[in-house]
Order: sequence, then structure tokens, then C-alpha cells
Amino acid sequence: MPRLPLSILDLAIVPAGSTSQDALAATTQLAQRGDELGFTRFWVAEHHNMSAVASTSPPVLIAHLAASTTRISVGSGGVMLPNHAPYVVAEQFAMLEALHPGRIDLGIGRAPGTDHKTLRALRRNIDPINVDQFPSHVLDVLGLLGDIRTEDGMHTEVAATPNATSTPTVALLGSSGYSAQLAGMLGLPFGFAHHFGMGGTSHAADTYRQHFSPSPVLNEPHLIVTAVAVAAQTHDAADDLLATHRLFKYGLMTGQFFGILDPEDARAHPRYSEAEAMDSNAIYGTADEITNGLDELAAEMGAQELMLTIPTADPNARLTSLDLTAGAWFS
Repeated sequence: MPRLPLSILDLAIVPAGSTSQDALAATTQLAQRGDELGFTRFWVAEHHNMSAVASTSPPVLIAHLAASTTRISVGSGGVMLPNHAPYVVAEQFAMLEALHPGRIDLGIGRAPGTDHKTLRALRRNIDPINVDQFPSHVLDVLGLLGDIRTEDGMHTEVAATPNATSTPTVALLGSSGYSAQLAGMLGLPFGFAHHFGMGGTSHAADTYRQHFSPSPVLNEPHLIVTAVAVAAQTHDAADDLLATHRLFKYGLMTGQFFGILDPEDARAHPRYSEAEAMDSNAIYGTADEITNGLDELAAEMGAQELMLTIPTADPNARLTSLDLTAGAWFS
């Protein structure tokens, strides 16, 4: 029985001592390797005002990555819709789709994902977000991209592209049941941020399936589950590589910033023992251990697709991890 489609999520991380240029070059190389190896999608996240993340403008980066690859679908994981006008998002992704027909994904998130100072810079104000507006904004984006679900809405007044011949794949993303329910009701693919390690994956997956209604774009549920997955030649080597992620995640959880340190510096950090003691759902080890772990995750969640992220400080270790995983997964 063939395994599920396997995809990649990347943040264009900026390790200590490197630059945004280095990070974006590494992301490009990772996308190209994923394209060559047979991965289904390559998604980049939206983050702002973070010195460790160079992925600040997904549409710009997607345009570059799609032009640098030949087959793999490229998209956002995701665009944070509250930070942008629906019309702007629709225009950007309509253009990307026109440039690279059939290869563009628009993953949409509901959280702003940043601090108040950055929100003010993005939106020019920090008025509270009305959660009730999110579904209507999603419907506006869908309508502007040609997937019309309502008789009224923005699509009746303006167009996102002059003469579209194809439309991007739209998916909703989240780490709770809210977007899972909405994705189900709209009949859209749903991606759950299992790699956050915050729990709730099973509940969100069940919620998505329970509320799923077939739509013009999807007949059956399509659940994408993301996971931290680090492969190396030995289990101990993979465990060592994961030290970078453990310390960075601990910093995020405790309101501190330690940067993206190489494994040796991460393990030498005075807070590393606390970071190592934190619960983690990361999958790591040899290629066989990775594939077994991903198979178990897919079976447990009833996923139709898996998406891995490889948060290592060394770009070469990221490529090796991808090679090892692909060699076992696609064999």
C-alpha cells in the first residue's frame, strides 16, 4: 500500500551568526531538493519582526521558489488573513497562479501571530479583531479566486485577476478546533499545526471530519498534519540535531529568545536541561524511525497528507534529513 503524500513546511530560519540572505538561499535549496525527491508541496510561513525567521512575505518568497523549481506545489503555511485585506491576498495569489498554473497553494491562518507593535506596522492600527469577520473574509478570498459560495460579497464588485484560467488550492490552517470546523463546513483542505506541540490534534481532526461538507473543490476531507521530523544516520545524531529546536521552543514557551543555536551551543546553554525536559511530539532518529513515526501519526489522526518541518541550525543537516526521509518514504 503506497504511503501518503509527504510535504515540507519551512520558516527560512536564520541561525546565529548567519544572515537573511543565507536563510533564503538555504530555503531555496531545500525547495529544490524537495522538488527533485518527489515531495508534494513546499509551504513557507508568515512571521514578522523575528530575527530568527526570514520568511516575512510568503507571496514574494513563493514567487521565487516556484520559479526555482519545476514540479512541486509551492504555497503559504500560511498567510495570516487578519493582517491583510482579502482583496490584496486574492490578487497576490491570483498572480502567482497565473505565473505558475496548477502549482500554487494558499494556506490561510486566522491568528495575527505577532506583537502589538508589529500589528500597528502591518495594519496601521491595533483594533481588536472581530472573530466573526474571519469566515466572511475567507469567503471573499474564495469568491475573488473564482470559488463563489455566496450571492453577495466582494466578488460582485471587483475582480482579483483580469482573465483567470486556473485557481490556487485554498486550505485553512490552525492549531485549534475553530479553523477545523470552518474548513469542514466550507469543504476545504485543513492543515493542523501538530508541530507546535500544543496538543489538540485528534480533537481538531475529528471536528474537521464531523463538520465536513463536500464542496466544488473537495469531495472528501483532506487533513494535512504537520510534524517536526529530523532524520540522521543514527538515532543519537538526530537527537543531537534536535537540541536546536528544543531550546528555541523552550524560549518561545517561556517568553525568552535564545536564537537558533547549533546543537553544541544549545546543549551548553544554562537552560537546556529545562528545555530537554519539556514534552515533545517531535519525530527523530534514523530514516526507518522517521517513516515509522510518520506512519503512526497518520494512522492515529486519519490524515490524508503529512507535512514535515526540519528545524536544524545547519542547512546541510536539513538536506541530509530530507534525503534520508525521502529515501525510506518513497521507496
